[in-house]
Amino acid sequence: MEKSRPLWDNPLQFVFACISYAVGLGNVWRFPYLCQMYGGGGFLIPYLIMLIAEGMPLLYLELAVGQRMRQGSIGAWKIISPYLCGVGVASVVVSFFLSMYYNVINAWAFWYLFHSFQDPLPWATCPLNSNRTGYEEECEKTSSTQYFWYRQTLNISPSLEASGSVQWEQALCLTLAWLVVYLCILRGTASTGKLEQLSNPKTWISAATQIFFSLGLGFGSLIAFASYNEPSNNCQRHAIIVSLINSTTSIFASIVTFSIYGFKATFNYESCINKVILLLLNAFDLEEGSLTADNLNEMKDYLMATYPQEYAQLAPQIKNCSLEAELDTAVQGTGLAFIVYSEAIKNMEVPQLYSVLYFFMLLMLGIGSMLGNTAAILTPLTDSRVIASRFPKEVISGVVCFMNCIIGLIFTMEAGNYWFDIFNDYAATLSLLLIVLVETIAVCYIYGIRRFEKDLYTMIGRKPNWYWKIMWAFVSPLLIISLFIFYLTDYILTGTLQYQAWDATQGQLVTKDYPGYALAVIGLLVASSTMCIPLGALVTFIRKRLKRERVSTVA
Repeated sequence: MEKSRPLWDNPLQFVFACISYAVGLGNVWRFPYLCQMYGGGGFLIPYLIMLIAEGMPLLYLELAVGQRMRQGSIGAWKIISPYLCGVGVASVVVSFFLSMYYNVINAWAFWYLFHSFQDPLPWATCPLNSNRTGYEEECEKTSSTQYFWYRQTLNISPSLEASGSVQWEQALCLTLAWLVVYLCILRGTASTGKLEQLSNPKTWISAATQIFFSLGLGFGSLIAFASYNEPSNNCQRHAIIVSLINSTTSIFASIVTFSIYGFKATFNYESCINKVILLLLNAFDLEEGSLTADNLNEMKDYLMATYPQEYAQLAPQIKNCSLEAELDTAVQGTGLAFIVYSEAIKNMEVPQLYSVLYFFMLLMLGIGSMLGNTAAILTPLTDSRVIASRFPKEVISGVVCFMNCIIGLIFTMEAGNYWFDIFNDYAATLSLLLIVLVETIAVCYIYGIRRFEKDLYTMIGRKPNWYWKIMWAFVSPLLIISLFIFYLTDYILTGTLQYQAWDATQGQLVTKDYPGYALAVIGLLVASSTMCIPLGALVTFIRKRLKRERVSTVA
């Protein structure tokens, strides 16, 4: 169905829409915690390689396809080949999965924003225990910011099996987040270190999927946005601009995050050292100033040799302080952006002001990302004559938002954060790789690279240079195939999938194996989107075969 007029009044409006979608939670929230998981600064090497080999070329490809075909993801790929209708359906399914859990981050942002008006901030200090004789034991074993995240925000259960009940405060925040997204849709989108990790296949897969996540590749959002462009819009220039701004923002956000993270780890390390020094000074009646951070290890050896019995009794209370251990374990997982930034904010002058500004900014980024995600779902639906002729856009949008909100209540349960991690790690990872691989092969070898060149020349007045053609035709697909092989090999070698669970008794995350039903859900998430591609081709083949048989019967 041809678009009656361009949605965007000018090209800058389109670029700003793409940037508001791409430069979102994937940069401030997802990118820093992936850096932490996969080697810190070393993660930038595969990330930048994937940006050059996958990100920019495939962003250009999707923008060009949407602008040329002037359809959403399903209609655009059907024009290229009827057998590719499943590619668009797979994109819609992945976008639906993403919308189901991604808006939970906005719910968390609302939660923190509402608590930012308190004085003092609720995560500034540990709360008192029920007897008011000291601090909560769980908080003392970790930190006030981590306690607020894991206990007062998530009220997290000790494992996936202990599902618990819905946390109604979080459920209300999620409902509010979806209401805001729905209202924005009604207004329209126009108003919107460790180098050994490089040998880990998961590092490269995470770098590739982060590029796909942050740029929105494979979800159908960019095709939907570009379908409203003027045919003469310079999509090549816009692809480069959006890619560079997006990646620069990711790196900048990580620099800020890990600066705070390093400060927090150093502060915890120095506090640990001071506690050990104070303990030894009091226990052995040492002279003030005789123990320092520089001679602590030597003095511990001396005291252990001189007073073996006394030292042995005191040993369980002496912590092994390590800066590297603090950097590795102080903060992990999806809560990184919330814990780290709230740690920095509580130490600022007028922390309430900075807290409101930060979480409002995070909320705006999240809403921008969600508008892109929902556009990937709504555009193919409103492109459909059957649906659009029977229901107005407001009703279609409302139904999609309501369904996502109801299903999203799963993530507000006590075990909801574990289900959030499952969706975040597996709902789109392999699916996006397969979708983007099929898209590239479809354009280069089914539609034809020469035909695509002519389309680009017609639209922007010049053909793509050798860089774009080599990446589209060879480098990008071969790299994605390699990532598939690496991922499957790594899974076979490592065996059971694992997750990080919060242990309240230790005040830290511990590794556990996924139960059988969780593995079944993971398999279903991957299969439900990836199987759309072969099933779509099979259904098209059967329809064509039946049509030919009917024609031959009539003849």
